Amino acid sequence: MKALICKTPGEFSYINKDIPSARENMVLLKMKRLGICGTDYHAFEGTQPFFEYPRILGHEIAAEVVKSDDGCEFKPGDFVTISPYFSCGTCIACRSGKTNCCVSIKVFGVHIDGAMQEYISVPASAVVAGKGLTLDELALVEPLAISAHGVGLAQIKKGDTVLVLGAGPIGLGAMAFSRINGGEVIVIDVNDNRLAFCRDQFDVKYTINPLKADPLEQIKEITGGDMVKVVIDCTGNLNAINDAFRFLAHSGKFIMIGLQKGVIQILHPEFHKREAMLMSSRNALPVDFENVIDCISKNLIKPLELVTHYVPFDQVKGKFDQLLHAKESLIKALICFDE
Repeated sequence: MKALICKTPGEFSYINKDIPSARENMVLLKMKRLGICGTDYHAFEGTQPFFEYPRILGHEIAAEVVKSDDGCEFKPGDFVTISPYFSCGTCIACRSGKTNCCVSIKVFGVHIDGAMQEYISVPASAVVAGKGLTLDELALVEPLAISAHGVGLAQIKKGDTVLVLGAGPIGLGAMAFSRINGGEVIVIDVNDNRLAFCRDQFDVKYTINPLKADPLEQIKEITGGDMVKVVIDCTGNLNAINDAFRFLAHSGKFIMIGLQKGVIQILHPEFHKREAMLMSSRNALPVDFENVIDCISKNLIKPLELVTHYVPFDQVKGKFDQLLHAKESLIKALICFDE
């Protein structure tokens, strides 16, 4: 079979590998669709924390079951996705039910080789039933679960004003789940095309480009001076994160889904007087995958609206850098393995 490996930052290479065996308690999957996410782009750029090379990238998966144990609930021909966070089950986080932040977690396509290959073998416990979703929809379940998990941490109540930083796929998911929970959404991004997408496709009333307007004044006006109850960062941009603390309402919460390598700076008196809460959001839990699939099934979220690009697997090497720099037109790209 063919696999695409990121040998060093900026360098992809196709290699030939043996099809993995379906060992006990493992499921052999044939790849059908694979979402390209920020982690993949950052790994290619060399800016992704927790990363070593060479690595086969990819963890936003839609696949077909090829082989599984006789006692497994998944049968050949089933369309599935996976929860790509392999936890130890015994550390303090796992014992607390927080398998998403396991002390020794292995994320598929980050800590271990991922899904930019024609076949993969994964633990049966990681496989998530497709429940009638299309292949394209299944490939978007994992990134939407990331959004759903972060929004869940915020405990948004009806009428809460939620500021989402970044209008990429994770940010769009955060907007969708914030609104499902009753939040009133404001979005900040420096890309006018993405802000237009938020208005036109997601019906977001308030969009701010900080390069063209003072976001502090805009948010004061929108909220009547109250500022925002929840800030959710989906940019992983240090400047955006540091700047956004001043937008928090008293008693507000700041949820960081985005990830970057720098040092966050907080003016302690301003943060302290608000009795504000700062939380990181890492990966997702099984309940988040169930929530996403249920919301897609009920048409509360329409994930296919996010897909702007399709790339055949054998063309990914030649087109990846083009996708990386397609800032004006790109929302979400899917790799197709069967075309």
